[in-house]
Amino acid sequence: MPFVIAAVLLVAFVANVVTGAVGDAPFVGIVSEMLILFGAAIAFSVGILRSEAHANSKDKSSE
Repeated sequence: MPFVIAAVLLVAFVANVVTGAVGDAPFVGIVSEMLILFGAAIAFSVGILRSEAHANSKDKSSE
């Protein structure tokens, strides 16, 4: 689930950047854009940590 959240936030960030680059006003401001990217990074980090914890518990249970 954290990877899905990270992907959705990253798509929102990229859509905002592309919209701003094309010439129209971006959807959100600079601070909101930073918070979206920060949220994507946090969600991705949580997903990685959960994956590592799951892999480590699987390795310890097989010993």
